Amino acid sequence: MVGRQDETARLLALLDEARQSRGGAVLVRGEPGIGKSALLDQLARTDDFLIIRAAGAEFETELPYSALHQLCAPVFEHLDALPPPHREALRIAFGMESGTPSEFLVGAATLGLLLERDRPLLCLVDDAQWLDDASARALAFVARRIGAERVAMVFAARESIPVLDRLPHVEVQRLSEPEARTVLAREIHTSLDERVRDRILAEARGNPLALLELAKTAGLAGLAGGFDLPAPQLAERSFRTRLAALAPEERLLLTVAAAEPIGDPGLLWRAAALLGIDRTVAADASLVEFDTRVRFVHPVARSAVYWAATDAERRRAHGALAEVSDAVADPDRVAWHRARASAGPDEDVAAALVRSADRARARGGMAAAAAFLTRAAALTLDQGLRSERVLAAVEATVSVGSFGAAAELLSTVDPADPRVDLLRGRISFARFRGGELPVDHLLLAAAKLADRDPAMARECYLDAIEMAMLTGGLDAVIAAAQTAPRPAEQPSDADNILDGMIALHVEGHRAGAKLLHPLVAAWDSTLSVRWPTLGFLLAVELWNADAMRDIATHVVAAGRESGSFHLLPIGLAMLATATAYTGDLGAAKEMISEEEAIAEATGAAPLVYPRIHLAAVAGRRAQAEKLFAEVGPHMSLSVQYATATLNNGLADYPTALRAAESTVATGDLGLAGLALPELIEAAVHCGNTDAAREAFEELAERSSASTPSWGAGMVAYARGLVDNDEDAYLQAISLLASGPFATYLGRAHLVYGEWLRREGRRLDARTQLRLAHDLLAGLGAEAFAARAASELRATGERARSRSASAADALTVQEVHIARLVAGGATSKEVAAQMFLSPRTVDAHLRNIFRKLDISSRRQLRDLPAIR
Repeated sequence: MVGRQDETARLLALLDEARQSRGGAVLVRGEPGIGKSALLDQLARTDDFLIIRAAGAEFETELPYSALHQLCAPVFEHLDALPPPHREALRIAFGMESGTPSEFLVGAATLGLLLERDRPLLCLVDDAQWLDDASARALAFVARRIGAERVAMVFAARESIPVLDRLPHVEVQRLSEPEARTVLAREIHTSLDERVRDRILAEARGNPLALLELAKTAGLAGLAGGFDLPAPQLAERSFRTRLAALAPEERLLLTVAAAEPIGDPGLLWRAAALLGIDRTVAADASLVEFDTRVRFVHPVARSAVYWAATDAERRRAHGALAEVSDAVADPDRVAWHRARASAGPDEDVAAALVRSADRARARGGMAAAAAFLTRAAALTLDQGLRSERVLAAVEATVSVGSFGAAAELLSTVDPADPRVDLLRGRISFARFRGGELPVDHLLLAAAKLADRDPAMARECYLDAIEMAMLTGGLDAVIAAAQTAPRPAEQPSDADNILDGMIALHVEGHRAGAKLLHPLVAAWDSTLSVRWPTLGFLLAVELWNADAMRDIATHVVAAGRESGSFHLLPIGLAMLATATAYTGDLGAAKEMISEEEAIAEATGAAPLVYPRIHLAAVAGRRAQAEKLFAEVGPHMSLSVQYATATLNNGLADYPTALRAAESTVATGDLGLAGLALPELIEAAVHCGNTDAAREAFEELAERSSASTPSWGAGMVAYARGLVDNDEDAYLQAISLLASGPFATYLGRAHLVYGEWLRREGRRLDARTQLRLAHDLLAGLGAEAFAARAASELRATGERARSRSASAADALTVQEVHIARLVAGGATSKEVAAQMFLSPRTVDAHLRNIFRKLDISSRRQLRDLPAIR
């Protein structure tokens, strides 16, 4: 292609890489008519690749997974080779079965489907700016995970696409004037007047489509006017000029073709017959090819045809297509055509669109559901019903992250409805970057609900409390919540949670804990199900180790069951944090790896706080401080707490004391209480007895209603430090030994051994310090283990050196893979769980084997460090 050497070379290089199992994806961008489709056509002539194609359709963006279905149709024969959950997910996504598919499983299933072959594979996706949202997400998932595969993907789009923008870009440039002259001379075989040719070159501005279309219409309509118009508009004007030369019947046939996005000739001709259009007119319709598939010569031509028609002509076309489409096999497309055929409000059509929205939602197509509901609302005459449909559309629009569109829709609903304020709060929270607090909207909603629905008002205050923990404004929320109406009947769990939070904030920890403790202890309570983040933080606040684990486990299970890419990562992050403190750092790494895999698969940022806590417990200074420096200011409190823990392990007590004091001073739910033992330990070593005793009194108050093994154990631990009380140390060891937090048990042996050494009881000290060192070293809490070893040396005994385990060199992801394989999982099963391809898993396994100096899966199962 003239003027396309650089772009072509980059795309051919992509194919060469894919041939060598180094697959990848590229986004080709450029204005309409610039030559993107021609580049894809050139790639499609590659002989050694299996080539599958799809194209986004301007009028089909509301139908979930429609483009993915189009791309995968040629390889459906391999569907049965997929694992059952993956096979089922694709069948649901493509409307072949009912149910709700997991977005992760659809992406992983698509990846598996595309890899079930011996030949290299080339996926070409044109007009990607018109991909339906569900297809775009699934294809982006695949594009990010083919680095070790013989797969190349090329997307062509007019503009940026958020889910694909992380891919490498190829920008298609305009032709230079000499290149444009060459193209014009080669493609236009009739002679052009010199002035006309110069005018074409000037107006086309290097856009190939505009160049050719202007040349074709120059003799028909001349080139009067049109100076300074962008090239796409010139090309569309050219198509409209050619359209104007056709007979009315031909134009109507083309309008039907433009309104039928899947290019099914059977549908087209049935609709044409219904409109009384003779099939013979197709011979003169030069803008479209009528073959086994109806295809316009260019997407701009299709758009030009559709929008050149009058509103009445477009309605006739859609009405005919609705009549001839299969209402049983394809009810959503029928409803879609009927909606566009409606000239005004039509409740039957609106109701059909609502049913389509329900089906789309069940198939994971929330963007499609939002579009169906928005159109349904526009066709609804009854004001009350219209508001309900708009609010449902806003809910769906928010769920896919289209916050601007959601806010615009919401502005059409009566602001007196408290649900408007609730949704504004969600939108504001999603957009929050400081400034106006999102909880203000929730407080306004709660005030409106106080008289009409007191129970919902109180739940609204709880929503605001949970939100305020992340964005600020908790004092204002608690003050407002104190004015909430009292429950008329027996208080619900939500009522007791709200009363407990008010008491905790206003009357003190003891009063709040008395109400909250039984609710936190019941993992299946309303608190765990409806407000899991609040529940987890309260479990930390009340030193309830069992509740921490149970709530996190429940959230993980709920996330897996629902396929929620929002809920599951939160649950994994919670569970990883709790597991790190039990001392099972390998399991914590496994959960962090899975959470990171989900984040990478969905393009989201991973939740960093479990990594921060893990780094603090592990006690590797360089690794931890690098991680602390990478996180943003929104994680400063977690970093402060982790800094205190890390530096207590490193025996840098002044640094630990400053960090702990900063954390406690915030009064933050959960972390402020968790930092108190760190503050006490650092203050005692710094000789600041006043700070240590003040923190001890607060810890004792906070732990008064906790479960005995952890909270009471930490109080005894702190009392031993503050009062030099041997009985307290022994009590702490006894209590912590009966609970799950092995790291704190190891630290209790450590501080007791340090005290014994200072008391001159060397033999007793050695026993405790040896226990501390062996336990902490075995857990991987390296800094605290090193501190124990140093104390042992001071007693005259050297700690048994723990040889560095080869497993320590594994990354978080490699630990996850190694543990799964050691448990008997195949590469295919690991790939399915971690959203990778089997070939990528095998590549990671080769690295794992090299680092561990082993050569087989059997040897991996025999390694204690992995199990």
